[in-house]
Amino acid sequence: MSAVILAPIVLACVWAGGLAFHLLIVAAATGLALEWIRLCGFVIFSPEGVFQRAPHGLILLAGMVTATAAAVSDAMAVSLGILCLTAILIAAVPGALARRVKLALGQPYIGFGIAALVWLRDDPAVGGINIVFILAIVWGSDIGAYMTGRVFGGPRLAPAISPGKTWSGAAGGLVTAVLAGLAAAYWSGMPVSVPRVAVVAGGLGIFSQGGDLLESGIKRHFGVKDSSQLIPGHGGLLDRLDALLIVAQVAAVLALVVGRGVVLWR
Repeated sequence: MSAVILAPIVLACVWAGGLAFHLLIVAAATGLALEWIRLCGFVIFSPEGVFQRAPHGLILLAGMVTATAAAVSDAMAVSLGILCLTAILIAAVPGALARRVKLALGQPYIGFGIAALVWLRDDPAVGGINIVFILAIVWGSDIGAYMTGRVFGGPRLAPAISPGKTWSGAAGGLVTAVLAGLAAAYWSGMPVSVPRVAVVAGGLGIFSQGGDLLESGIKRHFGVKDSSQLIPGHGGLLDRLDALLIVAQVAAVLALVVGRGVVLWR
């Protein structure tokens, strides 16, 4: 039910672009930043108020600045700002260096993916198509991996990181990622070369599963099952957007190679 409610809203904002998409990005970036702060052991909303405690306020402000910069569509400024904020967090937050680094790493982990999504969507010619294409791949990979893993089971893919993931699920997710990418490409009405779409979708599908494993490793490091309980049945925003944050960055690099105004599978 959560997916049925949220997916149409996301797709509508993606397709509308402009203010609708930017507001979606602000909400996502802020939620992701808040979840990362909580994972790092900070009490965000304490009785004395977050902005009365300098380290907490600084971290939250950093997330807000990242989200706001993304909203004005300047992805380069976002990327540079992320690097600066990361350095500020390492230098300014009290405590051991390891603790400061963990807090700071939330900036590039979340921020670069957010910046990539903004930059991809702001292509006036094919921005909406490219975002729908990568969403189809990420969602297809996630659904396919879950279903085939549950049906076929078998050897574990990475038991030390995520005991529930299997090689059969990974294979199934890769197949469904390719099929979903092909479906999105044909839906777009743009010229389609099946081999090219399959290669691009398959490559992004691999990064999608890698992003999922990365977040599983992060949660295991912090000793939590879910990043939050924001989305019933799904966990938190990080649990749902982990793969997309990585795929968006890879897709942005691919878009730089093929050029603006060109679909990713060209």
